[in-house]
Amino acid sequence: MTNALLADSPSYNRDIRPILSDKCFYCHGPDEEDRQADLRLDDEAAAKQIAITPGSLEESLLIQRILSDDEFEKMPPPDSGKELSESEIQLLSEWIQSGAEYEPYWAYVAPRDVPAPDSESHTDWATTEIDRFISARLAKESLSPSPPADSVTLVRRLYFDLIGLPPTSETIEQFAESPSEESYEKLVDELLASRHFGERMAAYWLDLVRFADTVGYHGDQDHNISPYRDWVISAFNSDMPFDEFTKSQLAGDLINDEDLNQLIASGYNRLLQTSHEGGLQPKEYLAIYAADRVRNLSAVWMGATVGCAQCHNHKYDPYTIEDFYSLAAFFADVDEAQHFKLGSNALPTRRPPEIPIFSPEQKERLQEIDDSLSKLTEEDSEERSQLESEKKSIEKSARWTMITKSIEPRTMRVLPRGNWLDDSGPVVQPAIPRFLGQVDHEGERATRLDLANWLTDPTEGVGGLTARVQANRIWYLLFGTGLSRSLDDFGGQGEPPSHPELLDYLALQFIDSDWSIKKLMKQIVMSQTYRQSSVASETLRSKDPENQLFARQGSFRLPAEMVRDNALVVSGLLNDEFGGSSAKPYQPSGYYRHLNFPTREYEFDKDRNQYRRGVYMHWQRQFLHPMLKAFDAPSREECTAQRPRSNTPLAALVLMNDPTFVEAGRAFAERILTEAEPEESDRIQFAFNECLSRNPDPVEQEILIDLLERSRKVYQQDVSAADQLLEVGLAPVEEVSNKAELAAWTTVARAILNLNETITRN
Repeated sequence: MTNALLADSPSYNRDIRPILSDKCFYCHGPDEEDRQADLRLDDEAAAKQIAITPGSLEESLLIQRILSDDEFEKMPPPDSGKELSESEIQLLSEWIQSGAEYEPYWAYVAPRDVPAPDSESHTDWATTEIDRFISARLAKESLSPSPPADSVTLVRRLYFDLIGLPPTSETIEQFAESPSEESYEKLVDELLASRHFGERMAAYWLDLVRFADTVGYHGDQDHNISPYRDWVISAFNSDMPFDEFTKSQLAGDLINDEDLNQLIASGYNRLLQTSHEGGLQPKEYLAIYAADRVRNLSAVWMGATVGCAQCHNHKYDPYTIEDFYSLAAFFADVDEAQHFKLGSNALPTRRPPEIPIFSPEQKERLQEIDDSLSKLTEEDSEERSQLESEKKSIEKSARWTMITKSIEPRTMRVLPRGNWLDDSGPVVQPAIPRFLGQVDHEGERATRLDLANWLTDPTEGVGGLTARVQANRIWYLLFGTGLSRSLDDFGGQGEPPSHPELLDYLALQFIDSDWSIKKLMKQIVMSQTYRQSSVASETLRSKDPENQLFARQGSFRLPAEMVRDNALVVSGLLNDEFGGSSAKPYQPSGYYRHLNFPTREYEFDKDRNQYRRGVYMHWQRQFLHPMLKAFDAPSREECTAQRPRSNTPLAALVLMNDPTFVEAGRAFAERILTEAEPEESDRIQFAFNECLSRNPDPVEQEILIDLLERSRKVYQQDVSAADQLLEVGLAPVEEVSNKAELAAWTTVARAILNLNETITRN
């Protein structure tokens, strides 16, 4: 829990509070109901009255009890499962000796405008304010920044970070010929303007808001929500200000219930898991849904774990059970009860209120039909019949999507111990956590729009805190780790930022830019800090193994969707159309055999939808696509701010055997044979350049030529094996005179697509 990188004497927020929160607050923290010995260590006055005497270890009961050999006096108690390390005891001792100074908790204090420090070291390197913050910390640690990344690595990094796709070999060559500051900035601007930017950013946002194509509970039936995903992508592409982005989702129906885009955005409130089981208790599930919404709202926008206060006051943070149900009351007007009456095992299941959504082409054609119909006379009956038939056909093909509709709010009570059967708790009105003030509202009752305004107002609300949470996540996307590594918990159990002044600077820049995601990302990627090499020196590996000082860039495996997208791009198979219904790639037969109500059989797409980007893949909560699961994509039952990065044989087996990757290998082989020079060495060089943006070294050349020759012999002797390999996938096989040759090159292509380097962002 503690920050091992200490630049100064112990700081309460950075070093001491994490220790107390982890080891002491459960019994001596905010929750007065379970507080032991009437001792509260999170409150300065209370702690110093009983347990802490500044400047004196001998008179501080806290240290005496920690060092006690008496099992009945020792703290934490031996049976608590908690134990302080020697370094933690040393930190507490030094802090008390230095005066035991408390600080307001950093996450609940608005960002401060602290000027970037002058860079006395690394003066030529620190060209931006971000660099100066990083440089100053490195100087304190007697460290230097890493050298800049080479041009190829930098371009590939930018492409994956900003649009989630690899660059073409032509792009690499153009930049390598003239890697100037101007050409770098031009490339950044082009990528931020790309329509693929929104797809890359949406994939992360959909993790946060737990977007999925199915209801999650019981039968896990499909539901209608894909237009919301397309709205999110468009919002990122248009650089919709984040405050507007927030308000549209939380309260689009309250802003303008006639604006189609606002209604689609309000589908956020319907993304939670729902049950369509016959005989369920509506009252129970309304309580479940309310809790789900509070957990997601607080995690996504506040970086908080308010969900921990569902049954009792929070053990580590100042959120009360009343705060929990008061936040839930903001959503008491969401029309959620209709599906209890219309519960259905149909696919998709009905979750009204829903509205039909037409593509731009469909809307244009419907308008044309209406115009034509208005001009027809009674004598034009045949033409009228044809047009009306076409109109019905278009209307029938509309995509439906769930929206939010405000109704008379239901009564919200505090549920003692979270028990939905217990109505003895007090009635609560919509309100923000009490310790954070009050929410402004005009009507008798605060609304979801008031809540959204409070979340994004840096003056009268907590806009600065919201900006800090989001800026930390943007940094994470561009470095692989946040300035605070706790992306979803800025509370007591989270980890303080390694560079708090820099995080505050980025939060304020975010607000000052009119909440522009693109401007914030550009500011970061234009820094020298971002452009560093990801190769760690021995010094950095030993002193900063987890890269908290950012003296280098991150190196990490691509997210699941990008692993797939990368293979499709390299092979030439990618269908980069925008939006539409969720796509269904190949999937093992029988994978859905345990799904019931109704029973179903997965049918993969048999057209170009098969090759859509990963952000458009069908997301089945209970049975997530095996490829996504193997590469650590979440089921999206809860908010996921940071995916794990595992390294398992399952991932390697997916790359080897998933039909998508087998087919991509064959299509890539066809490219190699038709686009490269005929010499084997030239073909391997072409393959490396297309996949990895570099030439193979002599050892790699030798290994792959040997693989090619051995594979060629196998397929020459077993033509049926070649046929079997080449038949995988829907894409037609190019006419070839020598199938064994294509099968052999397919094996080589698959080997290259399976390289760790291929699925790694450096």
